[in-house]
Amino acid sequence: MTQGRGERRPQIDALLIALLSVVAAFLGFSGIWNLFSLIPGEISPWWTLATALPASLLVLTKRRAPVLSLIGATVIFAIDLVTMGGLGPLVVLLDVLWTAAFLASARTRRRILVAVVVSVVVLFVLALVRPGSSPPVALLVAVQFGAFVGTDYWWAVAVSQAHQLAELQRQRADDAAAAAARDRAEAVQREREDMARELHDVVAGHVLAMAIRAEAALSSPPDETRDREALQAVRDAGLDAHSALRTMISVLRRGEGELAPTPSLQDLDGVIDDARRGGLEVTVVADDPGEIAETTAQALVRIVREALANALRHAAGAEVDVAVARRGDDVLVRVDSRGGASAPGADGEGGWGLSMLEERVDALGGRFDAGPHGAGWRVEAMLPVRPT
Repeated sequence: MTQGRGERRPQIDALLIALLSVVAAFLGFSGIWNLFSLIPGEISPWWTLATALPASLLVLTKRRAPVLSLIGATVIFAIDLVTMGGLGPLVVLLDVLWTAAFLASARTRRRILVAVVVSVVVLFVLALVRPGSSPPVALLVAVQFGAFVGTDYWWAVAVSQAHQLAELQRQRADDAAAAAARDRAEAVQREREDMARELHDVVAGHVLAMAIRAEAALSSPPDETRDREALQAVRDAGLDAHSALRTMISVLRRGEGELAPTPSLQDLDGVIDDARRGGLEVTVVADDPGEIAETTAQALVRIVREALANALRHAAGAEVDVAVARRGDDVLVRVDSRGGASAPGADGEGGWGLSMLEERVDALGGRFDAGPHGAGWRVEAMLPVRPT
């Protein structure tokens, strides 16, 4: 309904101006510009409709063609100025001028302002040269006309700029809302990735170790000592997984604590012992890397743990060489596996572990490679001692 009234507004304005002109003529209102009239003697006020009604038609086109409508209104006003001196053409001129200034570009507004100034000067000169006029009268006429059109122009420009400012603020608010929505989505995605990493690093490894040890015990002849060792390993892995899950649930529900304890170089021996208990023949050649950043140590342990877990999964019983060595400002970690057979029922997670390792190493500014090497598989990374 509001849009419909907006679309009919020019028609309503034109009708109101025409009615105003008729009422002014009925009341005998004419000759407001007698100083400029070229018609001798008195004329009927109804003759003012000869310019007022055609001028009111220009209101219908003021939005579709504001500049042309303004030129037409100016011409009709000039004709009325030197003839009947009615009220209608002046009202139309002010109305069309307001719309043209409101809708115009900055360049067109400057042109309209120049035209307004020129018209005031021309009106002053014409009033000054008319018989019976004087400089004070000419100045008064020019000031009156300038006040009308100048105020009209200023008001239109002020309203237009206010609308533009409001639109700019609305656009900024929309941009800020969109940026906030993107930030929220990115934060949620980062949280999901963090949880996925923790689930993989802490829980998935333990669960897989349980499955591998149980499968190994079931696929070999019964042996009380070996079977009890397998059960003990399954129990330990299950308790570790349960503890990690409880910690994650506590963080997600109350936001307390850390998702999982971060590994350190001291955990490397335990990771290797777990792999040996899982059936891998692990040989370690590790130099003292010296003082390295905590993030580098965490990445190093995670790389070894993931590589050994993949060997347990895809090459049970394989021979594995683990090497750690200092290389200037970097630390080299390499895990080579040979032989072995894929553990039944352990299909892996589609390379997510290696992908997440590569993301970690890239974030530290290091280099990561994983793939076939000779008759086996190699996982290798070069980590900066002090990530920047």
